[in-house]
Amino acid sequence: MLSPKLLIIGSVWPEPNSSAAGSRMMQLIAAFHKANYQITFASAAADSEFSVDLASIGVNKVHIQLNSASFDTFVAQLNPQVVIFDRFMTEEQYGWRLRESCPEALQILDTEDLHCLRAARQNAWKAGKAFQISDLLTEEVAKREIASILRCDLSLVISAFELDLLQNLFKIEPSLLLYLPFMLEQLPADFAEKIPSFEHRKHFISIGNFLHQPNWQSVLHLKNKIWPLIRKRLPQAEIHIYGAYPSEKVFQLQQPKEGFIIKGRAENVNAVMQNARVCLAPLLFGAGLKGKLIDAMQNGTPNVTTAIGAEAMHGNLAWPGRIENDVEKFADAAVALYQNKDLWMQKQALAYPIINQIYSKTAGERALLNNIGKLLSTLQQHRQQNFLGAMLRHHQLNSTKYLSKWIEAKNKTQRLD
Repeated sequence: MLSPKLLIIGSVWPEPNSSAAGSRMMQLIAAFHKANYQITFASAAADSEFSVDLASIGVNKVHIQLNSASFDTFVAQLNPQVVIFDRFMTEEQYGWRLRESCPEALQILDTEDLHCLRAARQNAWKAGKAFQISDLLTEEVAKREIASILRCDLSLVISAFELDLLQNLFKIEPSLLLYLPFMLEQLPADFAEKIPSFEHRKHFISIGNFLHQPNWQSVLHLKNKIWPLIRKRLPQAEIHIYGAYPSEKVFQLQQPKEGFIIKGRAENVNAVMQNARVCLAPLLFGAGLKGKLIDAMQNGTPNVTTAIGAEAMHGNLAWPGRIENDVEKFADAAVALYQNKDLWMQKQALAYPIINQIYSKTAGERALLNNIGKLLSTLQQHRQQNFLGAMLRHHQLNSTKYLSKWIEAKNKTQRLD
């Protein structure tokens, strides 16, 4: 029997050392690779020196073009059984073309996180008001994102909180959704003995891709509100700020005399996380699961974060640090973790059950592959039960198709001129 073909269409090439989204994509690739899928990753993005060498892991890399009939030829020749879009915007761009060229392909959306939730929270934060769930119903991004979810045969949802929103607020049928958090290797029972101890660590760490607005605002919040309170009580302590794609405005925040150090990209996240005693993540808005807090847990680094940061991260299990929204309480928690070895060790140990129970790689891969196998064998029936999706596919096919063709024709005319 021939191995099934998987096509992943990415808005960017995967960069696991730059973002949680990149790590998530590599976890999906690993799951399909283990199941002997023939994997092709296609993107219209420019190459990046930080992206994974896909060929080295047995993945075929293909450059594609936006608004071009060349994609239709490419996908028809490939004829994949399964297609994954890495964000809803990617489905908007290529979904209608796939449905014309490969109507029998199973189409999957990896939501990454709910973009509409992040956008609505950011808009509320900008307006200086408390976010309300009802804000999502008037959020323009929500209309596009929910439509994309309905058009697809299955959407992967990384957060249990977001799964609840999709089912209960937006009334998405459960059969169209699969809860699939990060898929991680299990921590050994003695993991704390294999990493640096309390005495062998110093300073604080904050980490996150600077292109991501929640991370940038978190750094500003640290710099202006939280760090001065911590530094006043711990005058010898430093906070090391790591993150991919730092701009000049990021480096302008550096104040060595105040212990506020901008480090830029972390070449080895595990190493810098294990050198730090406490991780700080005062996120003011956002969505999904936070890769920085997963990194902290995997490296035995207790953290202090906000309710937004910890959302859907730990189920009903105790948090491996502290969750505080108030600035002064946040600083108090950071100082206590930094100074109190017993408290620090107690919180460090709480990471073990979270990683092993909520983020099981084996359980996640099994759920993903079993669900896809079932859908491949019942796809026609599955689609017949999704009338809203069929209706949206019909209307989106017409509207997006002709807009794209107009852009394609315009581009050809400009080249001739």
